[in-house]
Amino acid sequence: MKKIFTLSLLSLAILLSGFSQTSTIDGAISALQSGSAAELSRYFDNNVELTLPEKSDSYSKAQAQLILRDFFANNGVKGFEVKHKSDNDQRGAYFIGNLLSKSGKYRTTVYMRAKGDKQVVKEIRFQMIE
Repeated sequence: MKKIFTLSLLSLAILLSGFSQTSTIDGAISALQSGSAAELSRYFDNNVELTLPEKSDSYSKAQAQLILRDFFANNGVKGFEVKHKSDNDQRGAYFIGNLLSKSGKYRTTVYMRAKGDKQVVKEIRFQMIE
């Protein structure tokens, strides 16, 4: 009985460790769907490259959160549709989709990189779709 319990516990730990990267990507997608800059910033690296229609630069985690909060508020986020998602354990991951807002659609690309045992958002690009 003790052997079965130990084996089950070990299997569960291995299974759950495989979901850490996926949950980071899915968490970032969920934050975009709800238009929550605070939630999205939980996944930011210390510095984040932001490309918006009106500005583009490298910002600290706190600055990037404020800029995205204003961007989401000014555009009235309605949702986010994932078009492509790719995860590469060694170098990082990315996903591409459309941010739906009251002012139109934005093609959104989010690049993540491995940092320790997790993925962090390194770059976000928003490009207006006409």
